[in-house]
Amino acid sequence: MNPKAHTLFHFTSSKETLKLILEHGFWPRYCLEDIRWVGQEGADYIAFPMVCFCDIPLGRIADHVGFYGEFGLGMTKEWAYANGLNPILYLATDNNLSTELRDLNSHAGKLEEAEREVAKKTMRFIYMHVKPADGHMLVDGRPQSKEFYQESEWRFVPKHEDVEAYLKKSVFEDERALEENNRKSKEHCSLQCTPKDIKYIFVKTDADIPDLVNFIQTKLDHYPSADLKILMSRIISIDSIQRDL
Repeated sequence: MNPKAHTLFHFTSSKETLKLILEHGFWPRYCLEDIRWVGQEGADYIAFPMVCFCDIPLGRIADHVGFYGEFGLGMTKEWAYANGLNPILYLATDNNLSTELRDLNSHAGKLEEAEREVAKKTMRFIYMHVKPADGHMLVDGRPQSKEFYQESEWRFVPKHEDVEAYLKKSVFEDERALEENNRKSKEHCSLQCTPKDIKYIFVKTDADIPDLVNFIQTKLDHYPSADLKILMSRIISIDSIQRDL
């Protein structure tokens, strides 16, 4: 088995969300990230706008699907490179690398005010692509232990002057503020794709396939018919995969 796939996978728990992605692209939403590795007093989680993917092989997909959902897409890596996606950096406990990354805060703090803000923007963008190898993820408001390193994560992290680079936990937990910030990220930073960029479409069961075929035929009919025929041939159910792998 190859240790990495040549495809980037994105999973969701909802067939309706899958349809929205096919029709309108990927929506970078704010996600809370475990940043305790930074060592900043009083800071445990912070939210960044992002779309997350993984390149684990299909033979290892069961646990990932069980956690994130049984509907999804497999995208070409050529599409990923063209759209600026990048694999994230995992940090293993406290070591020289995590120390140097934390020191960026103190280095930036010694600069003049104008230069300090520029340096901190750069630093924060780097932090958006860093994750502890093992940490906690909030699920329904409760921290859940997770081996993040196993996910082989790639990220799309947008940069736009009208979109906040990050949200403090208190802002993220304010439903109205979160909704407004997610609306802005959708408006300015949605990640577009075409049928030619898609290698797999995953649904939960075979019974979900006819509905998705109907959706592609009616909602994506502005694409060439040959592209849609190929796209429909790429629909596969998670149940089928799990029986055969």
